[in-house]
Amino acid sequence: MAKKTRIIWLIADLIFIGVLFCADRITKLVAKDALMGGYVRVLIPEVLEFRYLENYGAAFGMLQNFRILFIILGIVAIAIIFFYLIRIPATKKYRLLRISLCFLSAGAAGNLYDRIVLNHVIDFIYFSNINFPVFNVADCYVTLSTAVLIILLLFVFREEDLDLKKLYGKAQVSKPQETEKVTEETDGK
Repeated sequence: MAKKTRIIWLIADLIFIGVLFCADRITKLVAKDALMGGYVRVLIPEVLEFRYLENYGAAFGMLQNFRILFIILGIVAIAIIFFYLIRIPATKKYRLLRISLCFLSAGAAGNLYDRIVLNHVIDFIYFSNINFPVFNVADCYVTLSTAVLIILLLFVFREEDLDLKKLYGKAQVSKPQETEKVTEETDGK
């Protein structure tokens, strides 16, 4: 039953990641269509604007023209996240952790897709009042989920809560006969 529950949760995670990824793609396509060519849409005067930007670097335009490195890092990050999603117990205790990992994975996948297909990331959200770098929905996923993960790791979970050997081992308990056999052997010596 535990294995079946894990599979159901993993399928739900994948669907959720897919929905988040699609939302990011849609916002980027709309931004490209509506803003490319220098158009600016002011949502809140002197605070929030939408403007099209092609970002060839990392978050907030740092490390320009390291495309291959960011593609490799994106693939590795997504692989690590899926490794954890497969192993995290499908219980209420770990639900927020799973959701945060889904947001993180969707954000990484959204920007990874842009880097592979477009050779750049589409950014379009700009806070003009603080002159904050232009960003996108995937960046929001990554930033917010990272903040939640830090809070969870520092204040909610204990080290033993995240020991994947123990957690994964609980789902694959050894046979009772083997345990009894070991006990008998040690008692006889």
